Amino acid sequence: MDDEANSHRAFYEVLSEEGYDVYESANAETAIDLIQNNDIAAIITDSKMCCGDGTQLSEYLKENYSDIPVILLIPSEADEHALSAMTRYVFCYFRKPPDYLCLKGMIERAVEQYSLKRELQILKKRLLCDPRRYRMIGNTPEMLRMYKIIEAVKDSDSNVLVIGEAGSGKELIARTINNCGEKSGQFIVLNCASMPKELIDSELFGVEKGVFSGSLSMKAGKFQEASSGTLFLDEIGDLEPSLQTKLFRAIREKELRPDVSIRKKKDIFRLISSTKRDLKEEVKNGSFREDLFCLISQVEIVVPPLRDRKDDILLLASAFMNEFCIKGKKALTISGEVMKVFENCSWPGNVRQLKNIIERAVILATGDKITLKEIPEELISFKRTTTSSNNQLKTFRELEMEALKDALQACKGNKSKASRILGISRKAMYKRLRESQHKEYAIKFLLN
Repeated sequence: MDDEANSHRAFYEVLSEEGYDVYESANAETAIDLIQNNDIAAIITDSKMCCGDGTQLSEYLKENYSDIPVILLIPSEADEHALSAMTRYVFCYFRKPPDYLCLKGMIERAVEQYSLKRELQILKKRLLCDPRRYRMIGNTPEMLRMYKIIEAVKDSDSNVLVIGEAGSGKELIARTINNCGEKSGQFIVLNCASMPKELIDSELFGVEKGVFSGSLSMKAGKFQEASSGTLFLDEIGDLEPSLQTKLFRAIREKELRPDVSIRKKKDIFRLISSTKRDLKEEVKNGSFREDLFCLISQVEIVVPPLRDRKDDILLLASAFMNEFCIKGKKALTISGEVMKVFENCSWPGNVRQLKNIIERAVILATGDKITLKEIPEELISFKRTTTSSNNQLKTFRELEMEALKDALQACKGNKSKASRILGISRKAMYKRLRESQHKEYAIKFLLN
């Protein structure tokens, strides 16, 4: 950009010889129009012109096209004070008339810098469109729909409820939402299923010094720890009814009240909850508060079980193989026989179960392949859970019990083996059996 015709001709000849496509302008208005309609890699502009000012153009570019490097031509008599103001936003400057050899070298560097920035932007866009950035693996339609929901909610303050079976990856989804968002902060976890009632109260709301006998110091609650971050309440469906009321008030008002004597304190946090239960059904039978359910489920994410995304098994198995082979310093592949077993398994323990089995197989493998010898015998004889004959949808609890029954039958009543292939602890399996409606079946195996 220059209002002198001779300058235009000189620059055009020099740059064209170097193979550049050259656009010319005599004023800032035309220059801006060219920039908006073309992919410009570098700009050379005079600082003082009759019909526009190069420094003003530089300021405009700084606000709107900051990636484009600007080379400024300044009067030879410009003093240092004026020089500082004129060159504040530019890539470099030359006093007029410039040394064209040096100028060509500087333009080459400017274009290279612009090209690198563009490549970086393209890579970032590709990463943003790549589901693998979530560290979750899967290309099935169910998983792609879930990625879209995560993308939509990652920068939102809405409370999220993640629904899925044990081992399906609910906590991974919660961490992904926290890590991918612009408001990424601390990720605080509280497992409502494994915490006794008395401890959940103090864990959630905290305790102040002297409120209870023996409380010699103040203890911050999870709400306070998650301030400006994310609080993940795992298995919120297992929360005691008496605590559901306190939790509802705390979430709604963002007030931390472990005791009436403790002062109010407001903390801003993102709440993500998870459950394997059918909370809508539990609301109907009165075991879960309806207002709390509505509050925590502003956005629902349903995690598909592994048996419903068979096409992802090979991807998951390969990823876990790479992970554990690197860890164990081995080079292994999975045999076709094993993959057939994987494809026909109903995977009651979901992704966690698959990961545990592959880790075990990599450790036991002595050859260059994982064969049936490294796979648990009970998995090979494991029968895929089928849907009911009337094709009705089942609750999570019913599906869970069917998986428990199949595992126990396949293991001939060996509860340790059954819990191992399901990816749950023996204690958790006993609890599920006691709580189930299949009491006779549970009692039969518990007494073995």
